Amino acid sequence: MTLGHSLSCRRCLYTTSHPLGLILDEEGICSGCRIHEEKDQLDWPARWESLTRLVQPYRITSGDTYDCIVPVTGANDSYFIVHLIKERLGLNPLLVTYNKYFNSALGIRNLANLRIRFDCDILVQNVNPVSVRKITRATLRQFGSIYWHCLAGQTVFPVQTAVRYGVPLIIWGAHQGLEQVGMFSHEHEVEMTRRYRTDHDLMGQDPDMLLSIFDTLTEDDIWQYRYPADTDLHTVGVRGIYLGNYVRWDPKAQHEQMAAKHDYRGAAFARTFDTYDHVDCYNYMDVHDQIKLYKQGYSKVTDHACREIRHGRLTRSQGLALVQQHELAPLKHLDKFCEWLGVTERSLQFILDQHRDPRYWTQTQPGRWDFHGESTRLDAASGYNNAPIDIGFRGTDRLAFDGDGSYITVGKGYP
Repeated sequence: MTLGHSLSCRRCLYTTSHPLGLILDEEGICSGCRIHEEKDQLDWPARWESLTRLVQPYRITSGDTYDCIVPVTGANDSYFIVHLIKERLGLNPLLVTYNKYFNSALGIRNLANLRIRFDCDILVQNVNPVSVRKITRATLRQFGSIYWHCLAGQTVFPVQTAVRYGVPLIIWGAHQGLEQVGMFSHEHEVEMTRRYRTDHDLMGQDPDMLLSIFDTLTEDDIWQYRYPADTDLHTVGVRGIYLGNYVRWDPKAQHEQMAAKHDYRGAAFARTFDTYDHVDCYNYMDVHDQIKLYKQGYSKVTDHACREIRHGRLTRSQGLALVQQHELAPLKHLDKFCEWLGVTERSLQFILDQHRDPRYWTQTQPGRWDFHGESTRLDAASGYNNAPIDIGFRGTDRLAFDGDGSYITVGKGYP
């Protein structure tokens, strides 16, 4: 199926213009869908045994340090990851988290509850908020990202901690490139790399690339986002593994299990039907998601729909209907971001408009744009009869949780 210069998968809603890279086979099925088929073909008990053998040499019997480093947030798959590591593998992890400064009260509550439920130590990195604002202004202007500092911090602080504490094993959840576009097979058992972080997580922008005589950023602003030197990594023996290579990854089922067992809380969003992902952040499913739509022609609800189509909980036509229902929903938290960054909404919109891809947006008059992104070019939702679509996502709370809805920039504990 042709969408301008890109082709779309016949099974899910992704196209060959996906930023992570995606190919179609002779049947018109994308690499992400083909790799997803492995979830129903692999011998997962055998893969779990492989994981237990892999982590065995890293167990510390002396009790004077940690077995592994585990990156966590107040959302996503953190509860399930810690459940596997602490309750099933029996490891003693050091949890680490990067303060993104866009925190919702619900995310802070989830993070505190995670630490308490699993009885784990946790380190929180708080980079100077003045530097974070400066970086956000620079990355927004240069390449249209308000989330670069979050991605940079979340992907480097665990590695820095592994080096500083001399704990070589870092355990992550699922690999985005595998789960979305089939960049690898589960059987490849890929591990974290500096290269993947730069090319995909950081959009090709290493911290030092942000320094320029034409900008205000200095060494003092970016040094905490640098990846450790290869010599340090080699000395400690740092490696990062992905649990998704050894466990059949299913975020919806995992979140529901953790909600029932460990009181994980979710919330409803305007721009997606998923109530479990990214509830720790006011911006991810708001202005960050809007920028993704401007730049890539699709938003996070398409990622969620493709995942649910692959797991058999949505048909392709239902998925497309949900995408079209959510992807242009108005932003709810833009005022918070503007206040935090120190700009007006009109000024911010001017900058954001500079990053609209003309493949997906046409300006018809000043301040007015027509959208012709990926969802508008796919086949109409044939077979969908406009009946309500309910696949069981439930939002039990709201992002503000028990407060007024402002950013929780330092954090507080619950209870």
